[in-house]
Amino acid sequence: MNIETLGFKPPEDLTAWMGNDPIPTAPYYDPEYYELERKAIFMRSWLVIGHKCEIAEPGSFIRRELEFARASILIVHGKDGVIRAFHNVCTHRGTQLVDEDCGQASSFLCPYHRWNFGYDGQLRAAPELDRFSVRKEELGLIKVAVDVCGGLLFINLDPSPQQTLQEFLGTFIAEGLEQLPVARATTFSEYVYEIDANWKMTYDNFQENYHLRFIHPSSGLATFSPENPYGYPDNYGFYGPHRTQTIWSNPTPTIKPVQGEMFQKTFEVLMKDGLLGGKHERDYFAIFPSFFILGAPSTHFSHMVYPLSATKSRGVIRLYWVGEDDSAAKRLAREYGMATARDIHTEDVDVITRGQKGLNSGALKVMHFQALEGLCRHLYLNVNAMVEAYKAEQQQAGAKA
Repeated sequence: MNIETLGFKPPEDLTAWMGNDPIPTAPYYDPEYYELERKAIFMRSWLVIGHKCEIAEPGSFIRRELEFARASILIVHGKDGVIRAFHNVCTHRGTQLVDEDCGQASSFLCPYHRWNFGYDGQLRAAPELDRFSVRKEELGLIKVAVDVCGGLLFINLDPSPQQTLQEFLGTFIAEGLEQLPVARATTFSEYVYEIDANWKMTYDNFQENYHLRFIHPSSGLATFSPENPYGYPDNYGFYGPHRTQTIWSNPTPTIKPVQGEMFQKTFEVLMKDGLLGGKHERDYFAIFPSFFILGAPSTHFSHMVYPLSATKSRGVIRLYWVGEDDSAAKRLAREYGMATARDIHTEDVDVITRGQKGLNSGALKVMHFQALEGLCRHLYLNVNAMVEAYKAEQQQAGAKA
């Protein structure tokens, strides 16, 4: 598939470009395929790991556990203002340095033998270091590539990434992220869940609106309208392995009185914070492999799906905000926003897990994506292309050995 930058109006152009062939089901449950994805994609791609507001102050850090990599990662804001990332591993005998999810520290002290590491990752001191046959300069923490775009923290677990973050994102996606409210966010609400479903099965549910009228008949009312009765997106765009869609916005939604009151409070909060009227306020950015964010400030909603196994994944849902809760109305509007997001997500969980259960037996050999599921097809085609390239790379390496 040619993955050049393209934009389309749905749905016929998508089928003409990407085809309409059935998609094999094995990649959505097979452990061997998952292992190839893990190595070819998740161990090599730039992944969203958090937001710079979590480490706003010099001397702050966050810790992230990445089961797919069997790794614990420290992201730190150095006293010199530089953001760095390291494996949470003492270079003496591998002891994890930090147990806290986040915090402030002047250095990282190994609990086993008291090796002391600075925020630049260098070994500061170790008891009886002169008894070791290795130089102090060789014992710094193992670095992880880290960068920031649109306020989002990205890491790459490849020791030598093939692309910078800017090259990976491309100009359109990178500039788009910088124009979203997330780039100025100072806080967020978070909801973390685990689900018995493959990461692609989980992620695909949030890439298509084909299911809205069936799974979200009540929560989707603000999207449906006579001009677009099923709330389908206005258009799709493709930028390398990444995707966008413009979400339909009903100018005269049918909403319940309590919803109207809360939406009015949210509108007032957004007006006060200067968040309305952004360039991408109806755009959905899907960043390969498994992150997306909605530009709408009223639901500035992001979702990162991390694989845990071939049939299990973890999702991190966040609503980003600018400024603290300095009034009861703002706090209420934000809490209502997260409650609404969780309610909608609850409607999705059952059908995602039922879909995974249906595939796990292997009885269904292929499934079918129509044009309105074009983003799902695009993800699979890019995943499979990278898996096949990795297999060829390994075969070539084996032939040379």
